[in-house]
Amino acid sequence: MALKLQEKEKLIKEARLHEKDTGSAEVQIILLTEAINHLLSHLKKHKKDVHSRRGLLKMVSKRKKLLNYLQRKNEKRYKSILKKVKL
Repeated sequence: MALKLQEKEKLIKEARLHEKDTGSAEVQIILLTEAINHLLSHLKKHKKDVHSRRGLLKMVSKRKKLLNYLQRKNEKRYKSILKKVKL
């Protein structure tokens, strides 16, 4: 199940860097984390859903790449996003 529009807007508001920011690394990380959490709850019920599991692994990989990028570019922002998403 995809994120509802209100949930997505709320997450973007708490992670954005400026008023019109919707694509920064922080926003992408927070949205991916929320989608990963939703997919994990789905996979707990449907253990044999291999296609969703593959999508989950792709999302986790993308989030890891974004976190590595942020760590290289700006350590302060990296640490703050880790606290926000509780990783």
